[in-house]
Amino acid sequence: MKNTARFRHFVAEFTRLAEKNGNDEQVMLDAGSKLLTDLITHDDWLPEECAQPHPQFYQQYLLHCDPLERFSVVSFVWGPGQKTPVHDHMVWGMVGMMRGAESCHRFESPAAGKPMKPSATERLHPGAVDRVSPTIGDIHEVANAYDDRVSISIHVYGANIGAVKRHVFDPATGVDKPFVSGYSSPLLPNFWDRSAEVRATLTPAA
Repeated sequence: MKNTARFRHFVAEFTRLAEKNGNDEQVMLDAGSKLLTDLITHDDWLPEECAQPHPQFYQQYLLHCDPLERFSVVSFVWGPGQKTPVHDHMVWGMVGMMRGAESCHRFESPAAGKPMKPSATERLHPGAVDRVSPTIGDIHEVANAYDDRVSISIHVYGANIGAVKRHVFDPATGVDKPFVSGYSSPLLPNFWDRSAEVRATLTPAA
């Protein structure tokens, strides 16, 4: 049985954080990274339907979207060798590695007509949290570091990321194209049905 209480606790704490500090990116990244680290170091809560790879494309499963769209939580499931195009986010975000590993290749802001310059390469292992934002660096390419297994990361963004107008880039020319990512499933996992645990506390009628 999945420990759904763990994710509910994460959402509750992140909601409190957004209520107090939603307009302060640095606080959201610093305090939010601590909450995300605690979540991903316990791999006992993610529903199986949100951990399924696709044979061709990496998957983005929406786990939760704040009702005011102040943040969203997404599980990214990477099949062997799968990767993103070079892209941006337009909002702050955090990437928490939970299973497997990812390679992240960062790029400087492009100049149209010129090749994009790589700025850093990182490898994320379970328990690591990476950060992005237009302020600290927002453009990267992410790939499953393994060619023979699935990797899963948990992402938190400062918006309903599936509905944000973003860009993909041609690294050879710096030319960008608009895109909106959407999500891989129209369904949300039900973390909120606690009926079984509540029924277990009921006192049988005499």
